[in-house]
Amino acid sequence: MPWHSIRTASAASTLLRALPLALTLAFGAAHAAPQAELLELAKKEQQPLLDTLRDLVHIESGSKDVEGLKKIADYIAGKLRAQGGKVEVISPTDIYRLDDTPEKLGPMVHAEFKGQGTSRIMLIAHMDTVYLPGMLKDQPFRVDGDKAYGLGIADDKQGVALILHTVAMLKTLGIQDFGMLTVLINGDEEISSPGARSTITRLGAEQDAVFSFEGGGSDGGLRLATSGIGAAYLKVHGKASHAGAKPEDGVNALYELSHQLLQLQDLSRPQDGLKLNWTVAKAGTNRNVVPAEATAQADARALRVADFTSLEKAMQEKIAHKLLPQAKVELKFEVRRPPLEANDSARQLAKHAQGIYEQELQLPMTVMSRATGGGTDAAFAALKTKGGVIEGFGLSGHGAHSNDAEYVHISTIAPRLYLAARMIQDLSRQAVK
Repeated sequence: MPWHSIRTASAASTLLRALPLALTLAFGAAHAAPQAELLELAKKEQQPLLDTLRDLVHIESGSKDVEGLKKIADYIAGKLRAQGGKVEVISPTDIYRLDDTPEKLGPMVHAEFKGQGTSRIMLIAHMDTVYLPGMLKDQPFRVDGDKAYGLGIADDKQGVALILHTVAMLKTLGIQDFGMLTVLINGDEEISSPGARSTITRLGAEQDAVFSFEGGGSDGGLRLATSGIGAAYLKVHGKASHAGAKPEDGVNALYELSHQLLQLQDLSRPQDGLKLNWTVAKAGTNRNVVPAEATAQADARALRVADFTSLEKAMQEKIAHKLLPQAKVELKFEVRRPPLEANDSARQLAKHAQGIYEQELQLPMTVMSRATGGGTDAAFAALKTKGGVIEGFGLSGHGAHSNDAEYVHISTIAPRLYLAARMIQDLSRQAVK
């Protein structure tokens, strides 16, 4: 489930026109030697990365396709082992069961690379997609000009490939200034990460920085904040009776549900980014039967973790006030994804990344610190960490979650590889100011 910000077509075309010149004029004399070497390697890594993308696309890995997820996890684990990582494929055990969580969940790939320094950095992406088995035949991997197409290529197989080849570049150049470089690729992001969220949160708390490789938008923008996604489920238990002959013997669950929804309609605070909207309701089985049960669902959004906590508390207090004393009212609230909140460390890291992109590569980059979208594993990584968490390290692309062909811009491969490797390098050398 990626976050997306709407970009103009002109911004994308500006990026693509600027790239050839930028790659030629990227570096000042003060840092020409090491950065030039890194950029040259990033350019050489483009075709191998496309080969990896082809392999990843050709393994179908929908969120509920456990066998497909095991297959792609083994492929990713093999690549990371080849780079010298300590790698394990983990089956989720600490599962936060949501209303739509399947019985079986796909695995995670966890890799660690021990360095010679002290910094702790984690790279995250997801290998699952929203697509059903059999859909690959309509969107196989192919290259057309600057675009590489394929099922799930933009969301988020490009992110997986970028991480694999960033690690490969670090090994080739012998960069080991970090203390521990952690890679975590999960298999349930598109269904709100019920199995991976606790692992992402636990590992994220240990890091100095977490870089998430969802798509970077047409101008390579980075994101420091996303809105959280919540869901509320209201259930009323009444008592059935004949609606014509003995309605007084029943407890009308529909009446009570209507009362509750009216009570719960004014809890939004749009000025603070807190929104609660009731969207689905069901009651009754027959016209002449007083309904014994009624249900409703709501969508909730928040910009702060604390807002979800206060919203749930307010809802629980409200439902205690009933229209029909005999009715039983139950409320379940799910935090499907917490909001990603920017901290000072994230702002500092993003400013440094922006400097690399704009000053060295001469490419535009926006940094968004206000939440406008929702749904990112980066938010789980940020829950308990003091380090900076940044979203959007992936390639520019289009078509995620749609029936149109997904694609990524090939011309963004070298800049993104360069950016990721440079950020790891500078963070490890205490060069982020």
